[in-house]
Formats: sequence, C-alpha cells, structure tokens
Amino acid sequence: MDLLFAAALLGGWGAASCADNSKTTKEPVMSIQIISTAFSEGQPIPQKYTCQGSDISPPLVWTNTPPNTKSLALIADDPDAPAGAWVHWVLYDLPATATELAENTPKSAQLPGGARQGNNDSHGIGYEGPCPPPGKPHRYFFKLYALDTLLDLKPGAAKKDLLKAMEGHVLAEGQLMGTYQRKQVSSAMCQVPSITNS
Repeated sequence: MDLLFAAALLGGWGAASCADNSKTTKEPVMSIQIISTAFSEGQPIPQKYTCQGSDISPPLVWTNTPPNTKSLALIADDPDAPAGAWVHWVLYDLPATATELAENTPKSAQLPGGARQGNNDSHGIGYEGPCPPPGKPHRYFFKLYALDTLLDLKPGAAKKDLLKAMEGHVLAEGQLMGTYQRKQVSSAMCQVPSITNS
C-alpha cells in the first residue's frame, strides 16, 4: 500500500508540475529602440537635466514601434531612491506617429498633439530631473510603451494609474537607462536644492 500511495503521490506531483508549466504569460517584446543624444545607455546623465542644472527633460528618440500602435506612454523612475522607486516623469497618449521628444518638454498637463502628462512623485506635472542624495550614483530608467489604444486618463495621473490603464494594451516596450551622482558644491555656491528626491 505504501508503494502504491507513493507512486500515486508522485504521479500527482508530476501532473501538477505539467499543468503549471503549461500556463504561459504573454509578455511584450522589448522591440522599441530608445536612445538619447544627450547620454548613452548606462552612462551619466548630464547635469543640465537634473536638479543641479536646468532641470529640463533630455531629448529622446525611438524607432521600431509596431505598425498597429495607437498611442505611446512613457515612465521615468529611479529604483535606487531611499524610500523606494521615485517617479520622475509620467506621459501618455503620445501620438503613435511620434518618434521623439525634444529637449525641454514643457511641464504642462496637455501637450501639442494630444499627449498628456501625469504627476511625478514631487506632485508636479511633467519631468522632474534626478536629484539623489549624496553617495553612490542612482539609475534612471526611461521606459517607453507602445499601446493598442488611447487611454481614458485625465491629465495629472499617477504612475500606478497609468500602469493599470495600460494592462492588456502593451504591444511593445523599450527602455534607456542613465545614471546620476550628486555633485559636491562649495558652501559659497549653495544654490542647489537642499531637498532631495532621487
């Protein structure tokens, strides 16, 4: 009886294992190629695009969006922030025909062409540049998503709202990662914001 029980038990485990393996999750292919003329993948983001500079958005250019794309969305965040991932930029309903975002994208809720911007984690609209505390460099990910629909989101949406609205609509995605380490400044040049985010 023990041998029969063991055989039945093992057989059940095998069936369960096969059933689990048969479940496949549809993952979007990382097919979009996104670059910046300001910095290369994995390289430092120029100070100009941070809180220690002009705090303007960097230029972004992309290719290889699927032909059935209806809109594009962008999220920029810092997973190395002390309190967890810090959101620097939320943008959505960018026209499918768009192939770039120019430097210094206006920090307005509505952009020409119909694109909308959400709130960053400082509760501001549009791009907020890197502003990490002193120490090791932080990584900043610019993630672009090709969607098969326009999103029913008002301006000022949060990252979590955008992620929820995009569920089941992502055709492809791509990302660009840059780094930034806070620059040391002398006391005579104390014009750098004392409050840091990420």
